[in-house]
Amino acid sequence: MTPEPTLQNSDHLLVANLQTISLEKLVRSKLEVLFQQQDEAQVQLDDLHKLILEQVEKPLIELALESHRGNQVRAARMLGINRNTLKKKIDGYKIRIRQRAQA
Repeated sequence: MTPEPTLQNSDHLLVANLQTISLEKLVRSKLEVLFQQQDEAQVQLDDLHKLILEQVEKPLIELALESHRGNQVRAARMLGINRNTLKKKIDGYKIRIRQRAQA
């Protein structure tokens, strides 16, 4: 019999299922918890849309830059945005560009 997930082992359960759970479902699950906590605490969340976009967009840009060794033109192409737009986002999020040495 498998034990019920707890706070301690639920993180491991989630990691084990990352390949079978879509990003959309992961985000929805996290947002459901956030909304539940908001209701329980009886607080009002403001600017939630902006906050969520920032928390997804920043690591997306960082990873795109890493995968292209800091090349902004290639990273922008991968993301489907203009390089000038990417540069504004890099500056806005204060992303440090690390250029990896070629292997």
